[in-house]
Amino acid sequence: MRELDEELGIQTKVACLSPLTFASHSYETFHLLMPLYVCRRYEGIPTGREGQAIKWVKPQNLRDYPMPPADEPLIPILQDLLLSP
Repeated sequence: MRELDEELGIQTKVACLSPLTFASHSYETFHLLMPLYVCRRYEGIPTGREGQAIKWVKPQNLRDYPMPPADEPLIPILQDLLLSP
């Protein structure tokens, strides 16, 4: 919740978060274990507060955007979640 506020300027509550999966990736100098949560409700307007550009994109277009290697395995999981009927 702190990261959402720091990086995007949005606020949420624990009850609005549901764990979905996690990413595990070995970089050259460290190993990253990153949980991924679904956030169903939040307050505020998401804005890049650390100089990053943000954009709402369709799930089928997620691979059209550069992202860190650790995030790439999360794409099909997000697409399954967001494209399911």
